[in-house]
Amino acid sequence: MLDLVAEHAPYRAELLAAFERVLDSGRFVLGPEVEAFEHEIGKWIGVPHAVGVSNGSDALLLALQAVGVGSGDEVICPTYTFFATAGAVARLGGVPVFVDSAECCYNLRADQVAAKIGPKTKAIIAVHLFGQCADMDPILAAAKKRNIPVIEDAAQALGAKDKGRMAGTMGTLGCFSFFPTKNLGTLGEGGLVTTKDADLAEKIRKLRVHGAKVKYFHEMIGGNFRLHELQAAFLRVKLRHLNQALKKRRENAQKLIQALQGKWMALFPVEQCVCEGEKNALAGVSSGSVLLPYACQKQAGEHTWNQFVIRILGQGKRDEWREKMARDGIQSEIYYPRSIHEQECFLGQKAGSFPVAEALSRETLALPLRSPI
Repeated sequence: MLDLVAEHAPYRAELLAAFERVLDSGRFVLGPEVEAFEHEIGKWIGVPHAVGVSNGSDALLLALQAVGVGSGDEVICPTYTFFATAGAVARLGGVPVFVDSAECCYNLRADQVAAKIGPKTKAIIAVHLFGQCADMDPILAAAKKRNIPVIEDAAQALGAKDKGRMAGTMGTLGCFSFFPTKNLGTLGEGGLVTTKDADLAEKIRKLRVHGAKVKYFHEMIGGNFRLHELQAAFLRVKLRHLNQALKKRRENAQKLIQALQGKWMALFPVEQCVCEGEKNALAGVSSGSVLLPYACQKQAGEHTWNQFVIRILGQGKRDEWREKMARDGIQSEIYYPRSIHEQECFLGQKAGSFPVAEALSRETLALPLRSPI
């Protein structure tokens, strides 16, 4: 799906120089490279506080811990997303309260978020799925009425915007992943937490080193969630090339959309954004139809296309298409074959509880942006 060797080839010399710089420094954990990266990425995103951490999953865990999520607390989040979103809630003893997805962009339904806020709601996690921001205004408005923190899970959406606002700047905290396949990826593992709140930033910095600001003096119980110097140095190199990389991904996405429209007669699922509720959004679309990823923010923001995910309607049709593509030498991936409420460790919701999410798990398929369709 992604040739990382080819991707790194144009700036291989810069990466090697970064490695040598760190090797010669003798500093390998939370040193000048991490500090410099935090400053540079914070400036790039447009947020005053950016804290480098061990990975995206730990970024979510730290953000939830920082806002006080604990045993029995409810956290609203989508069920159609990567497992870490709800997994971080459960690791702290919290209870994920799931919402369904929108037919248009696969992001969480904003209207269901507001409807599920209750007396035990401690936080809301808005996931920006596949590189496109969720519909944030109604979510932020609902949270503000009850003084509930909003955590942006922007693991797949560095550089995405909603109405001109960068992912990771709209909520109380933003969480990012630098897994190698991300649009800004390490050569290993890495993550980031962003916030405009200086007190929360300081809390995150303590939590990432076992709750201590001063070595061996622990103010709270945290853990070892540190970003390594070497990964920060690599990220600094790749950050310099990120704008051009995102531009290229957007160009490739548009070319792929045109190719799919011409060769597969692919359609957009809707004519306008329906994140706040829809009825019969796919009425009249026949089984076997190929649906293109709809960029809800195409007039007001930017999709970063971390994944290019199509939808093939009909029971078993997705798998038929995938087998045929494999025979033709076209790679693909399934994000995600099960929604979180269907996972063995989260069973308890009956089938049909989240019909759109369940349908997406059966019908969506990710293609490489350079796919030879």
